[in-house]
Amino acid sequence: MRLPRLYPIVDASLFGAIEELLAFAEQLAAGGCRLLQYRNKNGTSRQMLQQANALRQRFGKTLTLIMNDRADLCLAAEFDGVHVGQDDLAAEDVRKVIGNGLRLGVSTHNPEQVAAADATSADYIAIGPVFSTSSKRRPDPVVGLEGVRRARELTGKPLVAIGGISRLNCRSVAEAGADAVAVISGLLHDPRKSAEDFFRILG
Repeated sequence: MRLPRLYPIVDASLFGAIEELLAFAEQLAAGGCRLLQYRNKNGTSRQMLQQANALRQRFGKTLTLIMNDRADLCLAAEFDGVHVGQDDLAAEDVRKVIGNGLRLGVSTHNPEQVAAADATSADYIAIGPVFSTSSKRRPDPVVGLEGVRRARELTGKPLVAIGGISRLNCRSVAEAGADAVAVISGLLHDPRKSAEDFFRILG
């Protein structure tokens, strides 16, 4: 699996109406994004499916859409993959649900978790938080650039760095070994230009 250099996460809690979420996603797409992760930690299953279906209908197959946490909703909304954390279903259990044709990502926060994820059928591994972040209510300990380097040593799978990544520090994260950087808050202001800036900086 080849990942784009920028891995945007669209957090539904930051938007009101579905149209606001869709407009944000459209601006990211206009800025060059070809993959988006949809995340909704607080919504009901019905709300999540409604928003996910709206994303799929709006973009068709022009965007690779990844569902956060919910393998069942990934299938229901005909998304392209699912991303799970350490407190969600185990990677191999998710794989049984989604089959071999969809993409599977796993979040990790230390070398032991990276090594464990590397042994699964996950298509890519996320490591973080690299820097301090306000996007999670109870974030895991910061791993820093050294954590990215260590993760790179432990896996040959595509590596996504996440947590506090901005246009100011993303280049150093890529140089530490990340194939892609996941960004939430750094894309909220002027999302099209922000995405274009990330792609330009990351090369």
